[in-house]
Amino acid sequence: MNTCLCQILLSSSTFDFCNLKPCLTVRHGFHNFSPSRFTRDTPSFKDDLDIMKFLCKDFWINVFRKQIDNLRTNHQGTYVLQDNRFRLLTQFSNSKQYLEEAPKYLAYSCGMVRGALSNLGMDSVVTADVSTLPACEF
Repeated sequence: MNTCLCQILLSSSTFDFCNLKPCLTVRHGFHNFSPSRFTRDTPSFKDDLDIMKFLCKDFWINVFRKQIDNLRTNHQGTYVLQDNRFRLLTQFSNSKQYLEEAPKYLAYSCGMVRGALSNLGMDSVVTADVSTLPACEF
């Protein structure tokens, strides 16, 4: 389902392909995401790290059917989520051409993560980086 939505959104004019950033439409589409469905069985979050742990485990499993492979932080508000086999990039060939094009397909996912974090009370800027396929970092 996410792949189809991603292709539809990428073929429309709702993305700034020059900067590879999701537009407000994607972010606000997931701003309506209700985290209460996922968080009703968990205690309230103590800090930003708890929110990120929730995103890496429970949220990522429900959306992509796997956990994030690695979560890193500098303990100053910067978090890096690493997925070594990101579901939306697994069908890409590992050539340089596709490596350059891959960030376009992550714009939707960046907007989704940003909207989810916003609903959990965490203002954020979400970017994606692809150094080898199908791995990516948010």
